[in-house]
Amino acid sequence: MSEKKLEGRKNIIEVNNLKKHFKVGKGQILKAVDGVTFSIREGETLGLVGESGCGKSTTGRAMIRLYEATEGEVIFDGMNIQRLNRKELKNFTKQAQMIFQDPYASLNPRMTVGDIIGEGMDIHGLRKGKERMAKIYELLEIVGLNREHASRFPHEFSGGQRQRIGIARALSVEPKFIVCDEPISALDVSIQAQVVNLLEELQEEMGLTYLFIAHDLSMVKHISDRIAVMYLGAVMELTTSKVLYDEPLHPYTQALLSAIPIPDPEVERSRNRIILEGDVPSPINPPEGCKFQKRCKYVKDICREKAPELREVKPEHFVACHIVK
Repeated sequence: MSEKKLEGRKNIIEVNNLKKHFKVGKGQILKAVDGVTFSIREGETLGLVGESGCGKSTTGRAMIRLYEATEGEVIFDGMNIQRLNRKELKNFTKQAQMIFQDPYASLNPRMTVGDIIGEGMDIHGLRKGKERMAKIYELLEIVGLNREHASRFPHEFSGGQRQRIGIARALSVEPKFIVCDEPISALDVSIQAQVVNLLEELQEEMGLTYLFIAHDLSMVKHISDRIAVMYLGAVMELTTSKVLYDEPLHPYTQALLSAIPIPDPEVERSRNRIILEGDVPSPINPPEGCKFQKRCKYVKDICREKAPELREVKPEHFVACHIVK
């Protein structure tokens, strides 16, 4: 979707200083998500990228209360989801759904495809009898499967087909917002583009809003309107897809983008690959100051002393870095 179409649209979800910490071992705290702030407009796709273990999936799960946040708030359509009572939370789960990363683990092997898709409708009392079955058939056809598949079990399908079932399940309660948690990473490359194209078509037809979590930077560029780059539980950079790829400002973003292969041998040979030194610090014991300081070649004293705030350095371009002016 173009930026022009998104202008003037309200934020459907706002994440403010979101933290999710886990207790591990004796008195140790793993800071999986450590102060994340961003918003998503109606009808937008926000890509969330970063290395494995940076907190992307935990952020997505905390946003829809699959995990209870340690601190911060998530505002959905004007409601603070941390303050919802049981009845309000049930209504919220109808509006916010998730497509999981592993299509093999996320479908109940003992349920038929029809019952998997219809379970959400049963929970929310949306449809019964013939109307329920008609909706299941409709959803199967929307995601590119046949109505005959409703009576089969998950083990009878390929990974790509299972992910389509997962998408149909998410759509069954007619949500406004969907967290797509690395929905293509477990699929064959030949199937990935089909699933992404399906998600784009569904967004256009149904007015859906996505948080698209991934580590495949080229695919994120294709589907996202804006992209947030995470590192060690924090957002390092946030801007439009085009600007991020054309003018990355944060040293970490620059290193990530330099690692994307280019299918032109001459261009690939001539460009400079940025190799990061060292390993990602442990989220149990993150460094003081900037989280990226131990791997940054531009590090200064202030980087070791004070954590940079995510600030707007250009219109719609936010960076958490002391050296970027």
